[in-house]
Amino acid sequence: MKTSDALKKVALRTIREESKAIEDLSKSINGDFLKCIHSIIKCKGRVVVTGIGKSAIIGQKIVATFNSTGTPSIFMHAADAIHGDLGMIRKEDIVICLSKSGETPEIKVLVPLLKEHGSILISIVGNISSYLALQSDYILDTTVSKEACPNNMAPTSSTTAQLVMGDALAVCLLEARGFTAGDFARFHPGGILGKKMYLKVSDLYIHNQKPMVKAGDDIKTVILEISSKRLGATAVLERQKLTGIITDGDLRRMLEKNQDYSKLRAKDIMSANPKTADHDLLVIHALEMMRKNNITQLLVTEKSVYKGVIHLHDILNEGII
Repeated sequence: MKTSDALKKVALRTIREESKAIEDLSKSINGDFLKCIHSIIKCKGRVVVTGIGKSAIIGQKIVATFNSTGTPSIFMHAADAIHGDLGMIRKEDIVICLSKSGETPEIKVLVPLLKEHGSILISIVGNISSYLALQSDYILDTTVSKEACPNNMAPTSSTTAQLVMGDALAVCLLEARGFTAGDFARFHPGGILGKKMYLKVSDLYIHNQKPMVKAGDDIKTVILEISSKRLGATAVLERQKLTGIITDGDLRRMLEKNQDYSKLRAKDIMSANPKTADHDLLVIHALEMMRKNNITQLLVTEKSVYKGVIHLHDILNEGII
């Protein structure tokens, strides 16, 4: 068993080797790369990504990234393709084939069949003199000088290079399509990322009670309103117009400053010009307001009319932090 220092050196060496593999990819951002982007943008079908072994696993990740950023894609395992799955490919599709060597038996069987379909064939390949590369319409060179594996055998640097090349394609396609944050949210409605992009204040405050007092109400009324509505604050209205907010912190400060508060009214202890959130505001932006102002609730308005309260806990319960 190696010592901790020795293991640390192995880890650092691995990172350096893979970093070099990524840096060397810059030479592959060439005319073929740009032609790939333009071809995929014009494609009326889908991008079919295929490979075998570790390259197949990287291919699945590339497909997931393509689909989540607006490029319709499917994965087809190279071994399954020659046993029936080839039927999923249409002529208008573009095929991206990943392989380090470009010479595996399954690839050699598959490539002629792909050529018969007439689809554009793009190779992400680690050997530009290989059978796959020579049969491809466009070559994305992911050659690495050395695997991070000490025996120079286990796919490490090579699969990292494939992954980064796939990300480079995906991000360029995203930019070329003008893919927006709103588009991203439409493809991620069920996760936290999606919630950050579509969840609005109006989706949350409606589940809360609506605390409010009049500017002339006494302190007992204020305390009862804050206590009963359980939001730690109440809005203060005067002639139906929002004029202030009273929080439980305001109540504590009032007790510290006043011996006799029986004659005090809501308007005497409220904070005027309270921070508000429009009902249509994204929750993530409401959270930013709370953090910036070091507060835990915002009064919600619609066309300047008081509608309710959104609390920090409402946002945290949605998993947005």
